[in-house]
Amino acid sequence: MNQLMYKSTRGSAKTVTASNAILKGIAEDGGLYVPDNIPTIDFNIDELVKLDYKALAYLVMSKFFTDFTEEELKSCIDKAYDSKFATEEITPVKKIGDSYLLELYFGPTLAFKDVALSILPHLLKTSVKKQGIDKNILILTATSGDTGKAALEGFTNVDGTEIIVFYPVEGVSTVQKLQMVTHKGKNTHVVAIKGNFDDAQTAVKNVFTDNSIQESLAEKGYLFSSANSINIGRLIPQVVYYFYSYISLYKKGEISKDDKINVVVPTGNFGNILAGYLAKNMGLPIDKLICASNENKVLYDFITTGTYDKNREFFITNSPSMDIIVSSNLERLLYFVSGKDSNKINELMTSLKVNGKYEITEDMKKQLSDFYGGYASEEETTDEIKALYDNYKEIIDTHTAVAYSVYNKYKKETKDATKTVILSTASPYKFPNAVMNVIDKKYFGLDEFKLINEMDKLSAYKIPQSIKDIDKKEVIHTKVCKKNEINQVVLDFIK
Repeated sequence: MNQLMYKSTRGSAKTVTASNAILKGIAEDGGLYVPDNIPTIDFNIDELVKLDYKALAYLVMSKFFTDFTEEELKSCIDKAYDSKFATEEITPVKKIGDSYLLELYFGPTLAFKDVALSILPHLLKTSVKKQGIDKNILILTATSGDTGKAALEGFTNVDGTEIIVFYPVEGVSTVQKLQMVTHKGKNTHVVAIKGNFDDAQTAVKNVFTDNSIQESLAEKGYLFSSANSINIGRLIPQVVYYFYSYISLYKKGEISKDDKINVVVPTGNFGNILAGYLAKNMGLPIDKLICASNENKVLYDFITTGTYDKNREFFITNSPSMDIIVSSNLERLLYFVSGKDSNKINELMTSLKVNGKYEITEDMKKQLSDFYGGYASEEETTDEIKALYDNYKEIIDTHTAVAYSVYNKYKKETKDATKTVILSTASPYKFPNAVMNVIDKKYFGLDEFKLINEMDKLSAYKIPQSIKDIDKKEVIHTKVCKKNEINQVVLDFIK
């Protein structure tokens, strides 16, 4: 097999191997690493149905991580997808009415981020050995709620690593916050930032391209990397569950050979739906990639107009993991739809930095035909939670409800009857207030932890062990900083 190499979307960084791209996280020129081509899979469904999740993960990831040996990659996969997941399927599919839920919340932190962040530490450790590096790795991560805890869980007490997670003071649920601030681990650090997720994400990305911090880090024997989906090692593992959902539908007789499916993805940073785009380009029979936004609908506006404009009001919603205005992973899609034109990407990213917006060309707009954009208001989101419970006794979280609402609008607008998989990206137990108060007004006034117990009485899924009595755990991480102090926080750490 020819080795797949990675280059920066902005073109001026050198081409590197997969393990090198995973280690670096972000390219020296500020761009994101992308494969020099999207590999394909011989899509023989009758052969693929014989594979369990781990075998499928190896098949998909081996196409991208070509400098890993079979033994190395299978070892990473075995360590990632074990008993920490509450189901052997890892990402099961459930039929609800005329659609299908891809349940991505059976990992230790109850969110889809677990699927990738369970394997990233092992990919990083293997990459360190492959590159012959004798430095410790410092992981910097910004989170809008779910990435933080999933990253902490994945990297806890992993030798040779330290991790600092930055989260916005407001804009995460009580359960999400407690999952982070009560986390124990000798190498884990959590800092609240006075600002929103975009402030945290931008500041962290700036640290990666700050030469003075890089030099200080090197002197202390550290190397930067990222656990955000800007890291190619976070993005590629998410491709697997798109294939798994298709195979599941085929096994259950819900689709026939060569049938196409649609997928609906609630997204803010664009990484999860970008993984679907990669799956489609690898050969998976996906028709429409339906991008669902909440009231922070910058992606909806972009897909429908071709203009990306971050100069807008920021809303704190009940679906906080989507409360994002600057969608980092969109840069990777722009690279592909521009015909891999790094000059164009530099032009667009400069315009975004200087003017807060950019507009893509007509040719690039035509390349977005795979996507459909929709959004749901807060009221429409809560209506969907209520409807799913009333009609099917199914309890869904707020992010999944956004996806359902957008899917219903899509069906009404297009009359498309294609079988559709909706990505259920988080457990409703993470958002008890927003969910239970909608299901029945009698729950108004109860605190989040009483609501969790009430949800347990209604749900087919019992209270996950990872959040049981979380309100009684000791708060360990109390540090708060301003968005312009993140550089100093990092410097203080390495001192």
